Amino acid sequence: MRYLNDEELQLASRFLFLSMAMVVIQQDMQRIRQGTFKIKEPYITLLEKMNTEAVNERRELRKIMKDKKIQVITLNKNDSFSSYLFLCRGREEKRNYFNPAIRKKVEAIIQELMQKALPPHRHYAAADT
Repeated sequence: MRYLNDEELQLASRFLFLSMAMVVIQQDMQRIRQGTFKIKEPYITLLEKMNTEAVNERRELRKIMKDKKIQVITLNKNDSFSSYLFLCRGREEKRNYFNPAIRKKVEAIIQELMQKALPPHRHYAAADT
């Protein structure tokens, strides 16, 4: 049974998956720094911009969640599922997520952040050459 309304659930879910995306971005930065990439700087710069976008969005989400008294608590994780408890003004809702579904949600957020971090792509017409 649903105890949180759509807006509350959407905020809490976005916060949860955005936080996971930030962890992935930070891990990727470490792997690139320690890896055998010939030219690391462009990748690190892109990931840093993505992380900044994520930090700013999560800060805003955290403010809204504080005002609405929304919390997200990790309950447990195993190989297949992860469980989270969403709390809002005395109401609570437990949600189980299939780990591959979490991966897809995090991947979509990373794609969004990448689009925000990259400069707009300019298409060159034949007349420009």
